[in-house]
Amino acid sequence: MANTPEENVGENVEESISLKDPYWAAFLAWLIPGLGHLYQGRTAKAVLYFVCIMSTFSYGLYLGSDSEYGWGRVVYASWRPGDKRLYFLSQIGVGLPAMPALVQAIGARNGKAPFGEFMAPPRIQRSEDDLGGRPSVHQLHRRMARYFELGTIYTTVAGLLNILAIFDALAGPIVVPGKEEEEESDKGEGTKDESGANQ
Repeated sequence: MANTPEENVGENVEESISLKDPYWAAFLAWLIPGLGHLYQGRTAKAVLYFVCIMSTFSYGLYLGSDSEYGWGRVVYASWRPGDKRLYFLSQIGVGLPAMPALVQAIGARNGKAPFGEFMAPPRIQRSEDDLGGRPSVHQLHRRMARYFELGTIYTTVAGLLNILAIFDALAGPIVVPGKEEEEESDKGEGTKDESGANQ
């Protein structure tokens, strides 16, 4: 059965999507949410991903901030005994916006904090050498209460959402092969009576 003009237009639209260099697009999509799609010319998706993912991440940072203990305390990198921050493995999915946490973690080992308390790892033990009296993990939880956990979840979800966006930049839109052909054949066959003739 020949395709209708509308179906031909749909096929041409699907074929016109150029992923350019998909690996470079995936890297850009990780670096800044939506940047890989902007590179591919998929502007609507780029804006959608940037707004949704960055607003979720920013709101999580806001929830996990405190005027006394600093801003963005729910995003920090730590692999120390007693404070293995596994959430950061998902938070880093947003790319560049979570990178200050890595810089702060490296700086904390050397006794420096280039960004002050922003995304700085908390103190674990009272006797631990720290940067200007950093708050402990316990103090952060006690001070922020449920907002610390809510901020952690929001920033983690933002990172996971961007991983899906990265996959979309790498592989393009998901097209189910053969589905349209099955629907067309079902329409062409119609219903048959007991003798096998089309009704």
